Amino acid sequence: MKIVEMKGLTGLIKFDHQGFRSDFMLEIIELNSKEGLKKIGTWNSTEGVNFTRTFGDVYTQIVESLQNKTFIVTTILSAPYCMLKESSDILRGNARYEGYSVDLIHEISRILGFNYTFNIVPDKKYGSYNKEKKEWDGMIKELLEQRADLAIADLTITYEREQAVDFTMPFMNLGISILYRKPIKKPPNLFSFLSPLSLDVWIYMATAYLGVSVLLFILARFSPYEWENPHPCNGQSDVCENEFTLLNSLWFTIGSLMQQGSDIAPKAVSTRMVAGMWWFFTLIMISSYTANLAAFLTVERMESPIESAEDLAKQTKIKYGALAGGSTAAFFRDSNFSTYQRMWSFMQSAKPSVFTKSNVEGVEWVIKGKIGRA
Repeated sequence: MKIVEMKGLTGLIKFDHQGFRSDFMLEIIELNSKEGLKKIGTWNSTEGVNFTRTFGDVYTQIVESLQNKTFIVTTILSAPYCMLKESSDILRGNARYEGYSVDLIHEISRILGFNYTFNIVPDKKYGSYNKEKKEWDGMIKELLEQRADLAIADLTITYEREQAVDFTMPFMNLGISILYRKPIKKPPNLFSFLSPLSLDVWIYMATAYLGVSVLLFILARFSPYEWENPHPCNGQSDVCENEFTLLNSLWFTIGSLMQQGSDIAPKAVSTRMVAGMWWFFTLIMISSYTANLAAFLTVERMESPIESAEDLAKQTKIKYGALAGGSTAAFFRDSNFSTYQRMWSFMQSAKPSVFTKSNVEGVEWVIKGKIGRA
């Protein structure tokens, strides 16, 4: 039989060395309601499948098959994708809902010519697999039990869900993000302007200020060049005055520190040398203070206690959770990464529960401070 070759109803009849038929061709037939049996392609052992109809023919056939059909679309109330429409009128049917998902399915139905009816998922869940009960819940369950034909929502495409249902191309690509309330900025302290420099520096500066002031006062008292006639027109006057009194010395030193001018000026070499050194010192200190103040304000504005999942895992003060039965919770539950396993254990052990029933509830929890992150 292995060497027999003959023509039959199905074409060439030929066998290989193992006794299997070879070098034959099969016709691919499709049954439809309009044309009955129709040949749409062929298959042979060397070239494989070869369809004779074009993509346009297939698309036209699919569109025609959807015409005037009514599909049950399951969804979940989740702003801004699907929400109850606020209206003073009594609304019925699909008119009760609005949102991105509603607009999307409406536009698709307009293009393809089918009708649809919204059905809110009874258990208000997206769809997760219970390994103990070996069953799905949420919108995935509605599809599997054929209570709905389509599902449209902010439903994350995961490997686990793809094993149960088919997905279209995603209309939005998002990852896992941390939602947190911005830290409430504390009112500025009365002495917050002292923060750029340490307490020790301020003490040293105050000590230097007093020391230089006293030194100027003493030097001015000993130097004859700092004594002058208060009435230059009267050359016979025996009265001499010194501008660098103790109060004037303090005023001159603080004016230099604040980079302000003064009518008092040293005349003796000794007092000028001390004043010059003090001016140089104040130049360095004021420049350092200005630079530190700018850096201090910038760091204070950029401060954020949580920057990543690792920051959450390392602490226990701030509670965090996820949507119950959602893809984020499933990600942490099934992850083999130690950080995510630790976070999942923390979420499971938290009392009260940190798993929210909806995204809106999660946002409210974060705003009210019930949990720090979601």
